[in-house]
Amino acid sequence: MDLSFTPEELAFREEVRHFLANKVPTRLTDKVRHGQHLSKADHEEWHAILNAQGWLANHWPKAWGGTGWNAVQKFIFDNECALAYCPRTVPFGVNMLGPVLIKYGNEAQKQHWLPRILSGADWWCQGYSEPGSGSDLASVKTTAVLQRDSTGDHYVVNGQKTWTTLGHHANMIFCLVRTNREAKKQEGISFLLIDMRTPGVEVRPIITLDGEHEVNEVFFTDVKVPAENLVGEENKGWTCAKFLLTYERTNIAGVGFSVAAMERLKLVADRVMKNGQPLSQDPLFAARMAKVEIDLENMKTTNLRVIATVAGGGAPGAESSMLKIKGTEIRQELNSLLRRAMGPYALPFVSEGDTSDGPGEPEASFAAAQYFNNRKLSIFGGSNEIQKNIISKMILGL
Repeated sequence: MDLSFTPEELAFREEVRHFLANKVPTRLTDKVRHGQHLSKADHEEWHAILNAQGWLANHWPKAWGGTGWNAVQKFIFDNECALAYCPRTVPFGVNMLGPVLIKYGNEAQKQHWLPRILSGADWWCQGYSEPGSGSDLASVKTTAVLQRDSTGDHYVVNGQKTWTTLGHHANMIFCLVRTNREAKKQEGISFLLIDMRTPGVEVRPIITLDGEHEVNEVFFTDVKVPAENLVGEENKGWTCAKFLLTYERTNIAGVGFSVAAMERLKLVADRVMKNGQPLSQDPLFAARMAKVEIDLENMKTTNLRVIATVAGGGAPGAESSMLKIKGTEIRQELNSLLRRAMGPYALPFVSEGDTSDGPGEPEASFAAAQYFNNRKLSIFGGSNEIQKNIISKMILGL
């Protein structure tokens, strides 16, 4: 089953496919296909390719460099990128901070920061989680105290952030900081933009189980931040935080990645043999494949509705929590099925793998590493348990 497109939408899909086939280096798609580490330069190259085409910020208003695409066009683009093994766009500047600045930033902030996001002059990372503040994000303890000296008004920031994805590449971080300790948790938080080259900022690596350096700890010790780097009102940053999280959760759903993973799973299941017949014909395995494919098709429709809401000038609401839950469950089930299908050939780490001998597609040879790494999907961006609480409150009124 697949979505039906109009002739205009089919023409747009062909335009996207032609662009991907002719503008994206095979060197990059091969890395993605084989599960290899993408360097900072790789990410920057993909960012520059999209920006040169004018397709980088495809959900921004045209006035700020967006594309003006409708929901179906954005859906088509995301799917085709995933199917072509394009790198994932680093989301922190374009997909997260950009919409916040467009909605809550002042004119000077938009004029300064948005063009720098598009050009790649700034690499942003996200300063939300802390050692004691994960799903209970409103309990952040990193403080920012407003002071004044001969250089003007500034905040002095002290505290720690953790699980900062790609923070070792970033020169800027957007942070939730506590500016009022006496107020209720959500009412004393502000949204602050911090230059990571400022004295007092320290980044320490966290090496994950597969040996990769993806996440970090970030420490702030008496870090001076200009007062004009406050986005929105002081102590009202929780509004910005929630708005940003709806975009993050919608992206975590990863519909395009699931579509590509479904295609890989089908190829592998058709090639792996069990009891003298393809694994895809095994009743139990075929039933699990059918169920996850049905769930994926249903999620496509929900994703289109959410994108359409945003394109019409709105913002994702509790629907983003629905997408986050179902999207992460689908991606994890696809990872699980691919790992089972590959058997012992799923085991190697990326640095050790030999893709020449295993059954199925070469890019499936690291299925175990992908399976374990993607266990995080149902935790970050607000755990799925927290998302269920949001849905019960905002949609069901419980």
